[in-house]
Amino acid sequence: QLQLVESGGGLVQPGGSLRLACAASEFILDNYDIGWFRQAPGKEREGVACINSSGRSTNYRISAKGRFTISRDSAKVTVYLQMNSLKPEDTAVYFCAASQRDKWYLCNYRDFEVWGQGTLVTVSS
Repeated sequence: QLQLVESGGGLVQPGGSLRLACAASEFILDNYDIGWFRQAPGKEREGVACINSSGRSTNYRISAKGRFTISRDSAKVTVYLQMNSLKPEDTAVYFCAASQRDKWYLCNYRDFEVWGQGTLVTVSS
């Protein structure tokens, strides 16, 4: 069974950068669309960036465009989320998720069926 593990979260000052990684245990992610989602306390989970299985197409939430980049490594075992120019409102638990439902372009958490445990990102001075 596919399992996902996130890493790379932490405390960063406003304007700083972090790179999150999503790795699959025992399986490669070749046939899965991958999404990064986040959930702040008291708020609904929201899509941040999604990428299709080939890595050729992506979709970002408006607030992430120009600051965040989702990518897959050539071996397709890890998906990254590079986050630059971080803001306090980016503070949340970040999750990666995998899907084979072919709806990755919606970047809606309801269309993703396999989830990691999450990694906390705190943007604060």
